[in-house]
Amino acid sequence: MATRQLRYREALREAMIEEMERDPNVFLMGEEVGHYQGAYKVSEGMLEKFGDKRVVDTPIAESGFAGIGVGAAMVGLRPIIEFMTWNFSAVAFDQILNNAAKVRQMSGGQFSCPIVFRGPNASARQVGSQHSHAMEHFYATVPGLKVVAPAFPKDAKGLMKAAIRDDNPVLVMESETLYSVKGDVPDDLSDVVIGKAQIARPGKDVTLIAYSRATHIALDAATALEKVGISAEVVDLRSLRPLDEDTICDSVRRTHRAVVVHEGWPYGGVGAEIVDRIQRLAFDSLEAPVLRVTTLDVGMPYNAKLEQLCMPQTARVVAAVTKVVARGRA
Repeated sequence: MATRQLRYREALREAMIEEMERDPNVFLMGEEVGHYQGAYKVSEGMLEKFGDKRVVDTPIAESGFAGIGVGAAMVGLRPIIEFMTWNFSAVAFDQILNNAAKVRQMSGGQFSCPIVFRGPNASARQVGSQHSHAMEHFYATVPGLKVVAPAFPKDAKGLMKAAIRDDNPVLVMESETLYSVKGDVPDDLSDVVIGKAQIARPGKDVTLIAYSRATHIALDAATALEKVGISAEVVDLRSLRPLDEDTICDSVRRTHRAVVVHEGWPYGGVGAEIVDRIQRLAFDSLEAPVLRVTTLDVGMPYNAKLEQLCMPQTARVVAAVTKVVARGRA
């Protein structure tokens, strides 16, 4: 199978270009996606390639252009709506929650809404509390929405293509901190599907469950744990709704312990949902309580050292794993 090295942003761009070439109903719309080449250069070169009818610059009006996208999807187009950051999607929350997610149900199936909302999510680097939210748990609670969060360039491309082809609203949660990360991207992406997790690293003593940037933290922790004789399996969720509970629980049944790692706050959220699934579906396999490593329960500080202290770090994951392994072996 042919494979190339691509950066995360390049993989996303390739996915959009290929789908826009394949289907004339696909278009991209958002702030600075065209003439500025994208705030994070994800859409670089796309305006020149497709023109301003299919790569549409918008005013700073998220509710407005999200609503335009929903309307366009209802009449047969397939919009890709870029939020400069998912923090700004709060302004368009009503469009996503009450229109995109519900139009199929509310119309009795007369309308579908094949729309993609995408952009960087969670922390960046010193962008302040209002620009550092991990927004995925807000949207993953909503029936009618699909939510994906790729960690690697291969999955960024594969999930973006799958999202564009899906007949339902799909939210692609990227990470600003991953845009420059390189990885192997094969030509065949048939194994990258919405709703299917992957084993990013096999192990036998504990399962680390993560997604997006947190998957890289979990992998770093697994490397550190190996040096002290603990074999950690890393499950990269890729998809948050639908959630691949089979892969999660099968891993926990093998390792008998689990730690969930994500950038959201600890109260409720994706991590709490995963813990609930594990305790309901794989309780008899557990030899220790399931722990979570999350962003601390505070607004994100601007100060660089305090910011790093708030976010999940390798050392915190190692400490949590050490605790559950010790409990399980006691």
